[in-house]
Amino acid sequence: MIKYNLICKCGETFESWFLNSAGFDALRKKKLARCIYCGSSSVKKSVMAPNLPSKSNKISKKNKLEKNIKEQLVGFRKYIEKNYKNVGENFTREARSIHYDKKTSQGIYGKATPEETSELLEEGIEVASIPWDEKSEN
Repeated sequence: MIKYNLICKCGETFESWFLNSAGFDALRKKKLARCIYCGSSSVKKSVMAPNLPSKSNKISKKNKLEKNIKEQLVGFRKYIEKNYKNVGENFTREARSIHYDKKTSQGIYGKATPEETSELLEEGIEVASIPWDEKSEN
């Protein structure tokens, strides 16, 4: 689809959509392209600027969004490292121990496979998976 600015012999301008440039030409030849103001078939395309999206603007917005998300993930990681205990690969065992043995804990974090995480959730143990932004990437 293409949108054209059209001008009529009555002096009025208006916009209209067409399948393509040839579609407009075919309708004009058959006198089916008409002015929305006076109904005349004496309409022609007027000069118009193309509406092209700015690729660099889209890239810039995407880069800003990605940077913002990465900064938030780094902030989450720093908060978690400061306030919780890293139990590493023992996360699943430690989470179950805290849950079933009613241990008090300041909170833990570590690594678990998607399958282990699903099992913990099925058992009613609250866990959350957070995308971990590695320090080496900063």
